[in-house]
Amino acid sequence: MKVKVQTLDGGKGSDIELNDAIFGIEPRADILHRVVTWQLENRRAPARATRERADVARTGKKWGRQKGGGTARHGDRRAPVFIGGGKAHGARAREFGQSLNKKIRVLGLKMALSSHAKSGSLIVLDTLDLKDAKTKALRGDLAKLGLGKTALVIDGDAVTTSFALAARNLPEVDVLPAIGANVYDILKHDTLVLTRAAVEKLEARFNG
Repeated sequence: MKVKVQTLDGGKGSDIELNDAIFGIEPRADILHRVVTWQLENRRAPARATRERADVARTGKKWGRQKGGGTARHGDRRAPVFIGGGKAHGARAREFGQSLNKKIRVLGLKMALSSHAKSGSLIVLDTLDLKDAKTKALRGDLAKLGLGKTALVIDGDAVTTSFALAARNLPEVDVLPAIGANVYDILKHDTLVLTRAAVEKLEARFNG
């Protein structure tokens, strides 16, 4: 698959050949759903358990006589009815992480990239270098590219500093290095923007 390489100012460059095994496969909704679910579940922090009656460090001594005191009969101060007592039917510790076969995770990322390539919402840039790290100037340059409402920009080993500084005040633009490319972020943006370095890193990542 050939894609025209563009520059930030809207100019056209040479063509780049994208690997069809990465950018040209047919997306499947069930695979993408499994990978996104796995990714979001693993983002969740563990649920902390509450301290129940057996976990509270209070005396177990019977604190009042059984009869004649005019109050209910209690064996110790750890009962849930007392301040400082254990929680009745409290939350249990839970882990939300899931496991997913590595082949499925790799296939899901390829399908996410292919979905943008097939829909025409994939843009390849030569570089992200800017003369001045100015948000206003970058907004004008991105408008020439015809991005959608939201865009994800992926660079090589690290995002170019000038571009990252200029883009951080643009709520509709997110930036990632190639190592951080993931299915959820790719799918939730209308446009995917890759640099030449990002394409090389992604292809090397799958071929390695």
